[in-house]
Amino acid sequence: MFMGEYRHAIDEKGRLTMPSRFREGLGAMFVVTKGLDSCLFVYPEAAWRELESRLRALPFTDPDARAFVRFFFSGATEGQLDRQGRMLVPPHLRDYAGLVRETVVVGVASRVEIWSVDAWEAYADKAARQYAEIAGRLAQFDVHLGV
Repeated sequence: MFMGEYRHAIDEKGRLTMPSRFREGLGAMFVVTKGLDSCLFVYPEAAWRELESRLRALPFTDPDARAFVRFFFSGATEGQLDRQGRMLVPPHLRDYAGLVRETVVVGVASRVEIWSVDAWEAYADKAARQYAEIAGRLAQFDVHLGV
């Protein structure tokens, strides 16, 4: 499981050091793609295969399903970590997420997200103000935060 927030820089060659706590969970091969909210999603291979299977099951006759699957898969690329724990973030994904130098790498249960610092701070600020309200709405999904 991935959790936590870490700050790392992308070097001039487009390499990002993955937090050491995430490296084992990502494994030898993982997939990076365009995420929601202008960030990147990074999936371990097994999680990607499961998601891929669910997305392939969507009806291709539905225009929303086609649009989502096209966009999601068109940006996807396989990745791996080098000996220093760095991954290469391709230019098209850096552009999509607005990654220039400083990034925020966030663990989100089954995936890792990569954000520009500005986008993450704006998102986190808004989410923090709505945290209790959002938690209340999640009750409809049988999610209870109490013990």
